[in-house]
Amino acid sequence: MNEDRFIAMVQREIDVPDGATARKAVRAVFETFAERLTGGLIKTVRGQLPEELARELSLQRPHQPFDADEFVRRIARRAGVDLGTAEKYAKAAFLALSRALEPEIFRAVVAELATDYGPLTEKARRPANQSREFQRRVADRAGLGEERALAVSEAVLETLAERIAGGEVDDLVEELPGDLRPALERGRARSGGQGRKMSLEEFLDLVAERADVTPGVARRYGAAVLATVHDAVTEKEFLELLSELPKSYVELTHA
Repeated sequence: MNEDRFIAMVQREIDVPDGATARKAVRAVFETFAERLTGGLIKTVRGQLPEELARELSLQRPHQPFDADEFVRRIARRAGVDLGTAEKYAKAAFLALSRALEPEIFRAVVAELATDYGPLTEKARRPANQSREFQRRVADRAGLGEERALAVSEAVLETLAERIAGGEVDDLVEELPGDLRPALERGRARSGGQGRKMSLEEFLDLVAERADVTPGVARRYGAAVLATVHDAVTEKEFLELLSELPKSYVELTHA
């Protein structure tokens, strides 16, 4: 995810008309994160963010395990806003991070925080196996509207279901939102449930054709959908899915 998309999500969540305010919000939250998270986790998070945002997470600040109220107070002080606005900033940054980081890394961030941070992370932790939330995550990751995100999800999942074995498709049908089932079943029908070998390039060409985009754009869409599948299914199911795919596909899930 690039910096502009991250900032756009924060801007939407705090409901301000300009990106400058959103950037100020992110800077205040990230500077506070740098004091609250341990150095090893900060280093991991930095590695998954655009360079411009990663710079705001300093590795030089000493770890301080302060509570959620203090977290919000420090954001308010840094951004020059009231506590209510600072709380909005924190919630928006957590949501954007949940889209930008690999799911297991975001879970590690949440796990390192005390339980009183729950209200700040609640929206970011909503289950992705519900239709609306799945589409919102794809939309955020790919830079799309929700209606277009549904069409893109269908194109990617139909092609994925054509690539993997029928039993694995059945497992995805059980765990993903119901409105994605027809696309999965179309893909399984195309391969007769046997799974059709195809390179990543062939996979992206088919996604591009079905979504009416270029293969380069299809790569971005594929990465957004697969990351959201990871959010939506159990870790066991996601690892089983990856076991059926070549290494090049696995790299796409971390794009």
